[in-house]
Amino acid sequence: MKLMLHYIKKHRGMFLIAVVFLTIETFADLLQPTFMSYIVDRGVKGQELGLILRYGLIMLGITAAGAVGAVVRNIYASRTSQLIGKEIRLAIYEKVQTLSYENIDRLQPASIITRITNDVTQMQNFINGIMRIMLKAPVTCIGAVALIILQMPGLLPLMLVILVCAGLLIYGNMRLGYPRFDRMQKKLDGLNRTSREFLSAIRVVKAFRAEEQEREKFGEASGQLAEAGISSMRVMAVFGPLINLTVNTGIVVMLWLSGQEMTGGIGRLMACVNYMTQVLFALGMVSNILNSAVRAVASSARVQEILDEVPAQREEASAGRDISDAEEKGDTGLCGKAESHGGEKFPDAGEAWGSRDLGTAEVHTEGNAQGKESAWEREALREQVPAGDIMFRQVSFAYAGTSRAAVQEATFTVRAGETVGIIGPTGSGKSTLVNLVPRFYDATQGQVIVGGQDVTQMPMAQLRQRIAVVPQKALLFTGTIRENLRWGDKQATLEEICRAAEAACAEEFVSKLPEGYDTQLGQGGVNLSGGQKQRLSIARALLKKPQILILDDCTSALDATTEARVLAGIRRESAGMTVLLVSQRISTVMKADHILCMEDGRICGFGSHQALMTGCEPYKAIYRSQIGDERR
Repeated sequence: MKLMLHYIKKHRGMFLIAVVFLTIETFADLLQPTFMSYIVDRGVKGQELGLILRYGLIMLGITAAGAVGAVVRNIYASRTSQLIGKEIRLAIYEKVQTLSYENIDRLQPASIITRITNDVTQMQNFINGIMRIMLKAPVTCIGAVALIILQMPGLLPLMLVILVCAGLLIYGNMRLGYPRFDRMQKKLDGLNRTSREFLSAIRVVKAFRAEEQEREKFGEASGQLAEAGISSMRVMAVFGPLINLTVNTGIVVMLWLSGQEMTGGIGRLMACVNYMTQVLFALGMVSNILNSAVRAVASSARVQEILDEVPAQREEASAGRDISDAEEKGDTGLCGKAESHGGEKFPDAGEAWGSRDLGTAEVHTEGNAQGKESAWEREALREQVPAGDIMFRQVSFAYAGTSRAAVQEATFTVRAGETVGIIGPTGSGKSTLVNLVPRFYDATQGQVIVGGQDVTQMPMAQLRQRIAVVPQKALLFTGTIRENLRWGDKQATLEEICRAAEAACAEEFVSKLPEGYDTQLGQGGVNLSGGQKQRLSIARALLKKPQILILDDCTSALDATTEARVLAGIRRESAGMTVLLVSQRISTVMKADHILCMEDGRICGFGSHQALMTGCEPYKAIYRSQIGDERR
């Protein structure tokens, strides 16, 4: 509820205007029965035509004022609620953008979509209802009761009994309704999740003729939502008629009492019956709006959960996570020394890495007797390390909710401008490893260092500005091919776009399309083949001209000939870039400067192709399975 009040306060000007005109409308409705009683008791009874006309004109004026109040109230109520709905959706969207993969995995995309759409709609409808009904109902109810007592003071005890009974029924309605509406929203999450899964995999469903299986799954999710909805509506179905029964019983008692006591004129009796009808209507409105409030509060809590979500990754520098601190512990893991992982020395590591003669400081503590550096030396060291350098130091990572680490104690160094191929069996942790570089996830233990600085100490935007990623699944967006490629560089010229596309071997099929780079793509690039989407994704990354290029098995849909041409284009365009090339094919990584071989989340080899063929059994096994012998 605090969330909705916050946004109402933000738009309090329009909200108050709506409330003012709502008050005018409400008082106009309340005055009508009173003047009707005057017409009956004074004009009709006394046969005075002048009074009848006078009171009739007054009633007409009151009706006109009420109509103006209703029109203005509707305009401002609708505008305010729509603006608030827009701002809440935008706030959720902006918040989701700050969350890490870990947060998204926990909240689940289908649930986030439900909160952005249906939950915000529930809140929006409630805020609109506040300005249209919620404030009008109690004012109408209290005003009508007060006027009944003024007309017939003897009905005060009856009115108190009616209000107390109605209040208890409304409270019971809310108390029983809240958990049911909350459950209904969660079942809606499940239905959206099932629908999203089916639509994204519709080709597979049709290929395996699994329509009946998916229909049953959807029917089950839909049935659970229907059951939750029936349970919620059952509460309203019981309490609504009970409130009507209470008020109508009051009307009958009121008529009986007036007949017994013979008090008041017929006009006043008509006014009291009319006011009792307004009380009935007001209590019904209160009951309905409180049901809406129950749903809105449940939805507000779900939206607030996203807004209160603490990002798993933070921008703040972590104390003690400095390069020199790790080096003081002896975790150098640098050039000129054979790396050790779990006690195993990798072959030819010194030859593979070598010593960089770029006029820059080596990132270790040789020459420092104490193995320590001053703060100014440390800062100077960072400035001298090329931005494309990547270091992993005893890095381990486990996904949330799993006990087994996907990456275990990874330590290696990639120099700026080098290409490192990463290979290993399915599930060995290759993609997880490279996802730690742009901080899609944060290492559970150890340090990932880019450009001489721990990635957790770098502003996220600065880190990702250096990096371009081509994921396993090519992702394109609705729009033209030109617009999709310009995600890499918004200011790119057509010449630059064509060059990047040519390097990725995408120019050859784009040029054959009737509209070329202005060809409209469907959602996810549905009107392109898998290989075409992969080539456009590679072109988009090359267009960014990053310092670090991550290619995560992004040529899997290409034939061997096309893949060789694409890799040649990447080598040509990525000169000076640090390239992490993940692949299942040994032919793809063989020409890399170094090859990193993984198995069960651990690095089991790092070095040149020749070095790994000499001393890395898992790599040799992959080679034999794909090439057939051990020719080099």
